[in-house]
Amino acid sequence: MAVLAETGSNPDVDLLYDINGLAKDAPHWFDRVMEYVGEYGILLGMVLLILWCWWSGRRRGGEDAASSVAALLWAPLAAALAVLVNIPIRGFVERPRPFRTHEGLEVLVSGKTDYSFVSDHATITMAMAVALFVANRKFGVIGILLALLEGFCRVYMGVHYPTDVVGGFALGTAVALLLSPLAMALLTPLTRAIEGSSKGAWLIRARGSEPTGSVVPGARREAAASERDLAA
Repeated sequence: MAVLAETGSNPDVDLLYDINGLAKDAPHWFDRVMEYVGEYGILLGMVLLILWCWWSGRRRGGEDAASSVAALLWAPLAAALAVLVNIPIRGFVERPRPFRTHEGLEVLVSGKTDYSFVSDHATITMAMAVALFVANRKFGVIGILLALLEGFCRVYMGVHYPTDVVGGFALGTAVALLLSPLAMALLTPLTRAIEGSSKGAWLIRARGSEPTGSVVPGARREAAASERDLAA
């Protein structure tokens, strides 16, 4: 059911040619860089960004450490779920890749035989970025910028229409936001249990850090001694 415009002059196709035309004028080495960045680099960058956010958060500790880690766990899970949701969407729309219906495109990645709408790469990166934004605003803004760059790269590489990318952004955002409350309700008890364990607590907060407002072991001993003195 290829209902999306694939032939003729329309803004979607015009923008495709405008962005992909940059690849024809760019040096060969730059196209190879964009190919790697658009296919693998930004996905790897998103994973590293989430790990960086987790590492900096666990060092701070605090009462919300467990819920913060739960929010970060939701980021890759949201991306995976969004891709699963995209499977029936692709099968329903059945939109061919742009290089199959339009001539003169500079295609930087070969072997793309699946349908075009919506873009998996745009869906994955935006789902992770939005979930990361919910967990941490600063890291989330960086993630959203990376997701936007991913969308540009997919069109630049000639493997997606601009509307494929926009659809991916919308799908990733919807999954990450709408299912976030349910995900937090399920993941937060898990991360709190890990925090309370002797072997897995380091995953939630750095060794030696205590949740804000908690009583450290030395203070507990002093309080217990004071109670005994008062009782005597």
